[in-house]
Amino acid sequence: MAGGRSSYAALILVLSLVLLITFADVAQGYNKLRPQDCKPKCTYRCSATSHKKPCMFFCQKCCAKCLCVPAGVYGNKQTCACYNNWKTQEGKPKCP
Repeated sequence: MAGGRSSYAALILVLSLVLLITFADVAQGYNKLRPQDCKPKCTYRCSATSHKKPCMFFCQKCCAKCLCVPAGVYGNKQTCACYNNWKTQEGKPKCP
């Protein structure tokens, strides 16, 4: 009887790990864009600024590297770590 319980517990453990890995991949891939998706995302991201040309340049550069653009026209950078953590030589944020 004990052998049956341990194999059942092992099966449950394996299934749980498979589900965890699957959902982790889905959550990580949530912000992954295709390169052709960058321009429309950056157009919206830069829509509220008066400096559209530099905003679009850096947003598209960041998107091409990170394949992610934070939601909204400002802030929310924590949703895309690469976009958030890319800095200029002076230590300022590179991505708008």
